[in-house]
Amino acid sequence: MAARAKTVYRCTECGADSPKWAGKCDACGEWNTLHEEIVASRSVEGGAARRKAGVTSLGSGGTVVATPRLAEVVGAESNRLTTGLAEFDFVLGGGIVPGSMVLVGGEPGIGKSTILLQVAAQLETLGVRTLYVSGEESPLQVKLRADRLGTGALDVSLLGETLLETILATAAERTPTVMVVDSIQTVFTGDLEGAPGNVGQVRECAARLMRFAKESGTAVIVVGHVTKGGGIAGPKTLEHIVDTVLYFEGEGSLDHRVLRATKNRFGSVDEIGVFRMTERGLIPVDNPSALFLGDREGHHASGSAVTATLEGSRPMLLEVQALAAKAGFGTPQRVATGFDGRRLALLLAVLDKRAGLSFAQLDVFLNIVGGVRVQEPAADLAVAAALASSVYDKALPQDAVFIGEVGLGGEIRAVGQVERRIAEAEKMGMAVAYVGERSVPKRAPRSIRVVGVKDLTALFRQLFT
Repeated sequence: MAARAKTVYRCTECGADSPKWAGKCDACGEWNTLHEEIVASRSVEGGAARRKAGVTSLGSGGTVVATPRLAEVVGAESNRLTTGLAEFDFVLGGGIVPGSMVLVGGEPGIGKSTILLQVAAQLETLGVRTLYVSGEESPLQVKLRADRLGTGALDVSLLGETLLETILATAAERTPTVMVVDSIQTVFTGDLEGAPGNVGQVRECAARLMRFAKESGTAVIVVGHVTKGGGIAGPKTLEHIVDTVLYFEGEGSLDHRVLRATKNRFGSVDEIGVFRMTERGLIPVDNPSALFLGDREGHHASGSAVTATLEGSRPMLLEVQALAAKAGFGTPQRVATGFDGRRLALLLAVLDKRAGLSFAQLDVFLNIVGGVRVQEPAADLAVAAALASSVYDKALPQDAVFIGEVGLGGEIRAVGQVERRIAEAEKMGMAVAYVGERSVPKRAPRSIRVVGVKDLTALFRQLFT
């Protein structure tokens, strides 16, 4: 019997199917995650026909294969492909792994297409065959970007196509070492009904591209759109299918971008790479700390503190700015940029209870300079110091760095790899580092003084009295 198309509603979070739409997924409990999807049902055969053909309930079509022990598996790790963009290779863990699939997401206009065209251009310069598949822009638009990027980009092979079968046939014929697909939401397969970008199309196209990468050894890099919440558009299984997920972050008004790895099967996660946007494309930044602290020179105002964060394996100095002003309305505002708002509320409660600083009648604004998003608790001490500095209206020392997690009792807790953080602060010319008592290294650094503080009260006593 011929296959018939049917409509199901599939959850983008857990993948569960439902025969009709509902506001809440019965499987995972998430709201507004059921989306309509048209799928082709398999050919229908009666149970008697299957039994007559000798097919059991376990299914048919499979074959028995050998199952060697892991000790008997031979081979070595393939050599990575270095792109020449040091920050891009660093985030990937040393370069592109042949046969892998990388997903790059980010806000519109952040520079995803630009950096991937640069990667393709660098690889072509090194003699690596590449194929750039553009489903969003016309060949002329890509050509104009290549003219701006300069030498190497004009040698990249371009395919303007959105039909997946045509893309895979062309790639199988040309056998590129690296293929870039921009973007996965514009690619569709003729085997499924529905417009490009829906849940079924994105899942099926990603699965076939992944299968092609594993079978041919071609490294596939795909661009993914993001939702208004900041996540990759489409089913959550898209991020589970690929080997590496990279997010491009940054403010549109700033000239630098941050490339962050949130999943990497061939390297460590939470690594970041910093780029600066120029007329010639994105240029890697070798010293991010100098970039983010460059505007502090000559500006000595209250509410500014420096912390040393650890992004993956890279220590980096960031400036934390806080402003506590008298509230103009009945309910004070709490605004945080680049910092978790719930973490800020926790620190405000600790400062009120343990340090005697009341923010009940004050608007609080917190900003991480440079558009960087801080995720680890090591910046708590700098946030607390910046808030106290703004309340007392007394500037903190410009050559001081604050490293530590603040507990609910007001105590300063130790953080990991404090020696590397202090070494980065020392390299950037800092003179004193305030850390928790348990974080003081046994071997004293050469040119920076490390001060161990027990709690917030002890810290504020040293800073403001």
